[in-house]
Amino acid sequence: MTEEGKGKIGSPFDDFLKEEGIYEEVSARAIKRVLARQLDALMVDQKITKAELARRMKTSRAQLDRLLDPQNESVTLATLTRAAHAVGRNLRVELV
Repeated sequence: MTEEGKGKIGSPFDDFLKEEGIYEEVSARAIKRVLARQLDALMVDQKITKAELARRMKTSRAQLDRLLDPQNESVTLATLTRAAHAVGRNLRVELV
């Protein structure tokens, strides 16, 4: 092992995902899971049922189930914004 690599086990996980060509897909899925869990936690904290949240969002229960499904990545920013407002929050999206 060279002095340069001494103490390092491997490249960062992000680099690995990029090399495999799946970084964007994995990142999108992770972000969606985090948002779904945050929304679910806020619903529990505020004692909001799925039916009530769907009503507040002016959407169907089926649409809300898709939003809360961590595996479903086909959720629009408009839907995420409505969900955030329905639980008294704002959605913030930024490029880093």
